[in-house]
Amino acid sequence: MFSIGIVQAAYIAAAVLFILSLGGLSGQESAKRAVWYGITGMALAVVATVFGPGVGNWFVIALMLAGGAVLGWYVAKTVEMTEMPQLVAALHSFVGLAAVFIGYNAYIEMARVGGMDEAARAALDGFAAIVAHKTPVELNILRVELFLGVFIGAVTFTGSVIAFGKLAGKVDGKAKKLPGGHLLNAGAAIGSLVLLAMFMNGAGAWSLIAMTLLAFFIGYHLIMGIGGADMPVVVSMLNSYSGWAAAAIGFSLGNDLLIVTGALVGSSGAILSYIMCKAMNRSFISVILGGFGGTTGPAMEVEGEQVAIDAAGVADALNEADSIIIVPGYGMAVAQAQIAVSELTSMLRGRGKNVRFAIHPVAGRLPGHMNVLLAEAKVPYDIVLEMDEINEDFPDTDVVIVIGSNDIVNPAAQDDPNSPIAGMPVLEVWKAKQVFVSKRGQGTGYSGIENPLFYKENTRMYYGDAKKSMEELLHLIRM
Repeated sequence: MFSIGIVQAAYIAAAVLFILSLGGLSGQESAKRAVWYGITGMALAVVATVFGPGVGNWFVIALMLAGGAVLGWYVAKTVEMTEMPQLVAALHSFVGLAAVFIGYNAYIEMARVGGMDEAARAALDGFAAIVAHKTPVELNILRVELFLGVFIGAVTFTGSVIAFGKLAGKVDGKAKKLPGGHLLNAGAAIGSLVLLAMFMNGAGAWSLIAMTLLAFFIGYHLIMGIGGADMPVVVSMLNSYSGWAAAAIGFSLGNDLLIVTGALVGSSGAILSYIMCKAMNRSFISVILGGFGGTTGPAMEVEGEQVAIDAAGVADALNEADSIIIVPGYGMAVAQAQIAVSELTSMLRGRGKNVRFAIHPVAGRLPGHMNVLLAEAKVPYDIVLEMDEINEDFPDTDVVIVIGSNDIVNPAAQDDPNSPIAGMPVLEVWKAKQVFVSKRGQGTGYSGIENPLFYKENTRMYYGDAKKSMEELLHLIRM
């Protein structure tokens, strides 16, 4: 059993490791080391907590740790990179539900301690002992913290479940709201505030339960009201919510590490959400409130037809080109085409061609999704460029290959004020001499937004599975 001093020292060390981990994740070269900082910090935090003062029920703890470890190993082994966005959303739901359970447990403990005499209180340990020694003012503060923790956790839980469903294709990706729209969300939020006042004045467990149900509805309705094009922001936003839920529960439990870790996750998730909203020209407040605003009229009709091309035509263009830019998207991830793309890149560069990758801030369905896939395929870091670094180079580019992307290369963002992505900064691939779009079929993709790029005179559609298409190109260029 560790003393409180050792536990606090371990918590400080774990917090430092978490900060180092976040800092290291900002660069591809340092990311692997940063992950190990995070793993070490979490292991240290778990050991310090489990063997800290006032902890019992060793069999139950050991059983839960073993079960969680086995489940985590299984998920890590079986989930593909293409499924990472929905996995992250699912894990956020666990954090939210944990916050709800911990909040209810804290309420039960407060009620139990309140009915004890002084002699019984003196024999308490753990969280019950903390409650027993609080003043009436401190108990009121604890009730507010508990209430907020449950509220944020409940919103995070149902919101993350819906986000998982949308990302996994189990729920329609289009924005949908019940009649009344935002008024329902506002009414539920106001109702929760009223219930907080009643809870603070001794209303009892029913007010906490009623608030939880309202919060469940808010989480569900908020995320249902956000369309597929904004789902990368939603995942980041829910990450922030889960952090604040953890921080609020940390205050309730008097756990400094949970407060620090929750604040790190909450603030970093909020900052990332803001950066992504800026990259998409979205209002941060609009997105987090479930899509306030919108277009004022019908989207512009797309004229023309999509012209197909075969592998031989694309291979001839690549052989003649000097400068080539590849734009990867979620379609590349689904087809698991990154290895073939990496081999194609190496072959073309070996022939003296200038090959680079253009990465939009929200490419894929998770921030950094494309960067991870390309790093996994051993694509050199120095040829993977962000949108702002490469957008001005498209007019001087001979060939652009778009692999499974739609919204991030859509000129309607600039040309159509009524497009759902109007004003969103995009990769201006249509300015290149030739554009080849590797796409499975003629559908509009996950977000359901039509793309005029596919109908432009300098664009050719290279239909088929991205992996097979890239492998066919490899075979022809080797000849």
